[in-house]
Amino acid sequence: MKRIRNKVAGLDVHRDSVVACCRIEGPSGIELSKETFPTTQAGLTDLAAFIHESGVSTVAMEATGVYWRPVYYVIEGLVPELWLCNAQHVKNVPGRKTDLSDAEWLSDVAAHGMVRPSLVPPKEIRELRELTRYRKSQVDTRSKEIQRLEKVLQDAGIKLTSVASAVWSASSREIIEAMIAGERDPKVLAQMAKSRLRSKIALLEEALAGTFNDHHARMCRQIIDHIDFLDKTIAVLTKDICEALVDFSPAMTILCSIPGVSETTAQVIIAETGGDMSKFPTSGHLCAWAGVAPASYESAGKRRPAGTRNGAPWLRRALIESARAAARTKGTYYYAQYARIAKRRGPNKAAVAVAHSMLDTAWHLLTNGTLYEDPGADYFDRRNDPATQAKKLAERIKALGYEVTISNQVA
Repeated sequence: MKRIRNKVAGLDVHRDSVVACCRIEGPSGIELSKETFPTTQAGLTDLAAFIHESGVSTVAMEATGVYWRPVYYVIEGLVPELWLCNAQHVKNVPGRKTDLSDAEWLSDVAAHGMVRPSLVPPKEIRELRELTRYRKSQVDTRSKEIQRLEKVLQDAGIKLTSVASAVWSASSREIIEAMIAGERDPKVLAQMAKSRLRSKIALLEEALAGTFNDHHARMCRQIIDHIDFLDKTIAVLTKDICEALVDFSPAMTILCSIPGVSETTAQVIIAETGGDMSKFPTSGHLCAWAGVAPASYESAGKRRPAGTRNGAPWLRRALIESARAAARTKGTYYYAQYARIAKRRGPNKAAVAVAHSMLDTAWHLLTNGTLYEDPGADYFDRRNDPATQAKKLAERIKALGYEVTISNQVA
């Protein structure tokens, strides 16, 4: 196989050590130099010096958990090409596997162009990405705490959610706080209901008659305090994210013009992609990278469904959540698309399809710098030929035993 790079280094990264193999092709043949370094700051400094002195122009390293990050950062800007490679794409042939052979294999596949680098955004985008991901993890933890609160109430025989729409609302919190403070009378507790819940006071009195005791009060107190702490953490993270996205105001405006895309989702899209669509040659590349595009599987001339590709999980999840929101926005293109696909293939595949369309739209809008213009919920109907549709409807009416005459509408 033809070599396309003559000066390449491969790095086999671990938690405590990194093995470097520099592969230099000269007139006398290929020269390999290998060395192992600790992943301490001093060791990484020695690694950077080793790579600089070797004169390599390309460094390929495997994405190993979070251990690749300090190694990547110390080499960033030191060589013209620094590649972070998917571990699944650079697996060595089985047998006689060692760290030294893995590093040599990485340098070999990079020299022959047998692997493609992963997208590593600039430092400021990496920091933004850390913020958005951590915020999402805190939101997930908050949801789990609310579910845990519901379990405690059910254990006490309090059937609050059988009457109220949610266990965590203004009315529900005031009732639970009163129970923690020692109030146990269902009639007194039911009178704390607010807004539309006051029409269900009689049902509340019956639902709040349980065996809530001091143990349940202690549990609820800890859970509520944790929820309050998480609310403050999420608010601080959101503030930091908004400050980091000041320079991306035009992109935020464009993304938020898409139905179903909230400000939070727009922040995630920019954090995960960097907001630079030039990194993706086409919208198809972006959708495949995000994991919302169908994969392909063909063997012996036969194709079979292969689902979606493994992609960026944080972006994929945000897109699917937005797709479900867009599917509830009546009168829009995504509402009609979701309904058509869900009818044939189910809601989950319909949500992925809408997420694909939304990300495809985002790529074009950010590339052209234009706002979203919705084609309308009747987009698919407009594509159909009226004469063909009329003929099909006439056939259906005749099949029911009626006679029908078709004529053009007079203006």
